[in-house]
Amino acid sequence: MTKLIQTVLIIALITIVSSCRKDFSTVPSFGSLEFSRDTVFLDTIFTNIGSATYNLRVYNRSDKAITVPDIRLENGATSNYRLNVDGVPGKMFQDVEILAKDSIFIFVETTIDFNAVPDPLYTDKILFDNGTNQQDVDLVTLVQDATFIFPDRDPISMVIDNLSLDGELTSIQGRFLEDSELTFTKDRPYVIYGYAAVPANRTLTIEAGARIHFHDNSGLIIDKDATLKVEGTLDEKVVFEGDRLENSFSRVSGQWGTIWMRAGSKDNEVNHAQIKNGVIGILVDSIGSNSAPTLRLTNTEIYNQTSFGILGRQANIVGENVVIGNAGQASFAGTVGGAYNFTHSTFANYWNRSLRSLPAVLVNNFFTFQDENGQEIIETRDLTAANFTNCIITGNNNIEFILDRVQSGSAFNYSVQNCLIQFDDFNNNFQNNNELNFSDTSRYLNIILNGNPDFKDISLEEFIIGSNSDAINSAIATPVTLDILGVNRASNPDLGAYQHITFN
Repeated sequence: MTKLIQTVLIIALITIVSSCRKDFSTVPSFGSLEFSRDTVFLDTIFTNIGSATYNLRVYNRSDKAITVPDIRLENGATSNYRLNVDGVPGKMFQDVEILAKDSIFIFVETTIDFNAVPDPLYTDKILFDNGTNQQDVDLVTLVQDATFIFPDRDPISMVIDNLSLDGELTSIQGRFLEDSELTFTKDRPYVIYGYAAVPANRTLTIEAGARIHFHDNSGLIIDKDATLKVEGTLDEKVVFEGDRLENSFSRVSGQWGTIWMRAGSKDNEVNHAQIKNGVIGILVDSIGSNSAPTLRLTNTEIYNQTSFGILGRQANIVGENVVIGNAGQASFAGTVGGAYNFTHSTFANYWNRSLRSLPAVLVNNFFTFQDENGQEIIETRDLTAANFTNCIITGNNNIEFILDRVQSGSAFNYSVQNCLIQFDDFNNNFQNNNELNFSDTSRYLNIILNGNPDFKDISLEEFIIGSNSDAINSAIATPVTLDILGVNRASNPDLGAYQHITFN
């Protein structure tokens, strides 16, 4: 009986295997392939940096299985493109079979040396078949030259160097910039790997129109006694963003780290800049002096940061015509006291990629730490100023503005005047919070609670206001008489960074 069962199992197994074998015939391709696109645009890449992987689908719409005798790149083995045809990498392929009413995938990548090609618009073709049956799909890539800033490496171990700050070696990969590197121009984009640090008593000047791209876990550090000057203009903004230029990365947050102005950095100025898709747009430490801010920020947009648009830690920041959009925690956080003065600024946080527990704007006067016994200790610092004038503070949370005070001997000075604020305390969590008493005219004046800002498109972080906005004609006159787009607001000024327009 046992031998009979074994025999039956063997016969069944042979039957199953034979029924699964590839047993079909094909006919030669007859020039009727169809493609998911007629041109594969690989977007823009930097010299010697690989592109993302793009796909092309090739369809056989006929009732017969076919064999494509030849699939290859027109430039052959010298092409800068790489293919993967139905799971097989290479540049030339023979006898590729496609079943009836079926398709195959072709994946395309490239890496190009800008100096090795005669034209920055690099093209090639994928050729299918030959002779009168030949079909093709174009491949197009724009390659940009760039100035690369890399950390140093140990010449023997090839270990990437880490930065030393305050005389201590850190875990931050990077290096200090040389004097010859302290001016960034618009001639070529800059691509930074690791953190590029500005040394003490030096100034990094970034000229109008410059573009600075950061690799993953990269950024800028402005060290103690160092200075950053960003000199963008209305027509030539300075742009800080990641180094992935493909359109699919244009709104991906967290691609790089931050611009960190360390304690003791001084006289930092950022004008007409766009800071996009990082972790923290700008991190500012130390009070500096009350007369000279650590950072003066004008006509600047900060969008799509994983954590904070701006995080100040006992800092002195002045902002005029500032727009801070989506952030995973807060658009602006002024913490551990400090001095914060914003005029005609828009804080609009509609982050929807994760749960956001903090408001668009948070200001506090304390920090917490654990002592050697594991006890939580709270220490306070003076909040010498938290002044918001002619601002819009809103988002997709009910509460988008919080002043969080720890009562102590520390100062807590603030003034909020002519602002539109999203603050819907429907369950009365803050009814006994004296710092959020909008009826206190000694602190709050002409506040529009839960008004309609009428932004153009919050999904694209387009925060110019429209003709239905409650912010229209609601501002008081200030010395900031031009909006972020250069529109005159000397008379009938609106709240926020923009004068209103009529949407089409």
